[in-house]
Amino acid sequence: MGKVLVANRGEIAIRVFQCCRERDIETVAVHSEADATAPHRFAADESILIGPAAPSESYLRIDAILEAAQESGADAIHPGYGFLSENAEFARAVEEAGIIFIGPTPDQIASMGDKIQARKLMAAASVPVIPGTDEPIDDEKILTKEAQRIGFPLLIKAAGGGGGKGIRRVDGPADLVSAWERTRSEAQSAFGDGRVYLEKFVSPARHIEVQVVGDGNGAVWFLGERECSLQRNHQKVLEESPSPVIDEDVRDKLRSASIAGASSIEYRGAGTMEFLYDQQSREFYFLEMNTRLQVEHPVTEMVTGIDLVGMQLDVANGMTLEHDPDLARRGWSIEFRICAEDPYRNFLPSTGQIRALRIPHAPFSRIDGALREGLEITPYYDPMLAKAIVWGENRKAAVDRLTALLSRLRIGGIHTTVPLGIQLCNQGWFLDGNFDTETLESWMADRTQRSDVPDDIQLIAAVVARHALSSARSHSSPGEPGGGAWGLAARKGGVRGTLT
Repeated sequence: MGKVLVANRGEIAIRVFQCCRERDIETVAVHSEADATAPHRFAADESILIGPAAPSESYLRIDAILEAAQESGADAIHPGYGFLSENAEFARAVEEAGIIFIGPTPDQIASMGDKIQARKLMAAASVPVIPGTDEPIDDEKILTKEAQRIGFPLLIKAAGGGGGKGIRRVDGPADLVSAWERTRSEAQSAFGDGRVYLEKFVSPARHIEVQVVGDGNGAVWFLGERECSLQRNHQKVLEESPSPVIDEDVRDKLRSASIAGASSIEYRGAGTMEFLYDQQSREFYFLEMNTRLQVEHPVTEMVTGIDLVGMQLDVANGMTLEHDPDLARRGWSIEFRICAEDPYRNFLPSTGQIRALRIPHAPFSRIDGALREGLEITPYYDPMLAKAIVWGENRKAAVDRLTALLSRLRIGGIHTTVPLGIQLCNQGWFLDGNFDTETLESWMADRTQRSDVPDDIQLIAAVVARHALSSARSHSSPGEPGGGAWGLAARKGGVRGTLT
């Protein structure tokens, strides 16, 4: 492996380029017209334009990416996450072109991407699965019969979905048929696959995922679990490792199940086994397997000291692994996703030019991103700008470091979710580790009903932010000029204007 093309953009592309540089591997970036000045383009040894701004005309074009690989002489392609990272057709096309695909085999991507097939494979490997249907539901009579067997509430899920998409909750028989019809239609439109299945709705539950790495020959490593329960619209907001509710007994069972599942398909590369955990019964159930690197992979790296991107490169280069070794884990790590959204106005997307950027530096703290002063944030791509990642000897130390890191981070000119991260770190239920998959949305809804504004700690941060931005104000996200809850808080403290 001498030259790697990353079929992605932003933070993850830069992360892979850095790892390649450490191994003396040349790198190639691809970019759309909208990303002509994006940081990832200049982090590689060379870059190639692959199309207009729309992902369907650039980052999702298999032919354009393969042409870029051939033009540059790249002998390997890393898919990053999102875009084509879990597209079996893409992986197959890469390998048929004689290029190394840094990830699982096309068949593994296809079988785990089909949620019905994945359930069958995991059940055959003795991995606990959520009670549900083993075949797609395409008949109304079968739908009614299976729903009665499973019981309400239940979930209707798209067989080809993933990443929290293609899911609809049904609380009773009255809404069953209409919900089924809508989900089938939406699944066909979104995924090109209208098959759906039923699954028991487990609540309250924690979303726990397990990081594995396989060598493609049956050997698999278990690198611990991650707590991913803090979600909004099935999208993760904050992740940590380890989980505050998983003890060694449950961890050993998660390890056995994950190793068995990944080994049964001779998994290759980095992957994540996702589970729902019922804290009351101490039982867990397989949800799905993500056949790619996860956004939240850094928290695992921080507690294990293992470079997951490096392992992806090494396995793709033919490295074999010892099966299921005992790997040391130390301390606690937390990651918060920084997105170009306004958390105080229903997460309204925010676009515009980044001003007054200040990225803090501190021990055991890092900001993984693709940020620079003057960068134009466009509406074409995922709103995630960066990730705030910290490590501490224990959970309290990690929370304290995250609070400090976010409080010192400045991203002016646009709204971001940074204030939400600061506020989360000061909630009693979060500090106690007392939450599940519904806690964040419930807390946010309650906060909205109470017209909540940031407390004194956030007010101080707001005043400091206003001072930093006083010479570089630029907002292009719609909404009132007063800045919502943060603007109100600042004005109460004697500061006028809009705050980010």
